[in-house]
Amino acid sequence: MQLFYNKDLTQNDIEIRFSKEESRHIVKVLRKSTSDILQITNGDGWLFSAEIILADMKNCVAKITSSKQQATREYKLHLAVAPTKMNDRYEWFLEKATEIGVDTITPIICDNSERKVIKADRYEKILRSAMKQSLNCYLPKLNRAISFKEYIAQDFIGQTVIAHCEKTNKKSLKQSLKPNQDITILIGPEGDFSSNEIELALQHGFSPVTLGETRLRTETAAIVACHSVVFNNE
Repeated sequence: MQLFYNKDLTQNDIEIRFSKEESRHIVKVLRKSTSDILQITNGDGWLFSAEIILADMKNCVAKITSSKQQATREYKLHLAVAPTKMNDRYEWFLEKATEIGVDTITPIICDNSERKVIKADRYEKILRSAMKQSLNCYLPKLNRAISFKEYIAQDFIGQTVIAHCEKTNKKSLKQSLKPNQDITILIGPEGDFSSNEIELALQHGFSPVTLGETRLRTETAAIVACHSVVFNNE
């Protein structure tokens, strides 16, 4: 199954016109023709079936034949992860977290962050591609990059935990997780959160957790945390 994406598609639409780029991909690359069926999502949980009525490489048109809202999870997972020095590692995290199952991602700029500028447009493209590849109808929300201090001052719903490397009293994430509850997990940069940031998080009600005995890279820690939450809720 090949999944296409169109953010403007609604359950009330009766047809869809694809962009020139997508039309060429559908007709020339995938060799789709009139009467072939396409699967499309708007990234908001809807899955549409559409029958091609005009197989034109510059202007492919399809008629919507059915639409269905996909079920949502009983919890929301929010990962706040510091950008990595090597941008491709953060992009890898975005791709894999989308495939595994994440609802919201916030890049947080910390005291020890070596990268403080992100490529939001490219990140969004990676999220869309991973959503389609994994046949997921929900596109994760990518928030703007924000400083740790500004981020931590917000109001949070559900569980809130911070994974850090300091030798303090911490529970494992596995022990801390509660099924079917929203959760926010903080993952720091390569140099870890600063002591001040850890203290600030604790003051705002975040619980300290460990992700295991070994020291993990930022992107690996984020994926481990993501998978742990999804696995715990299966």
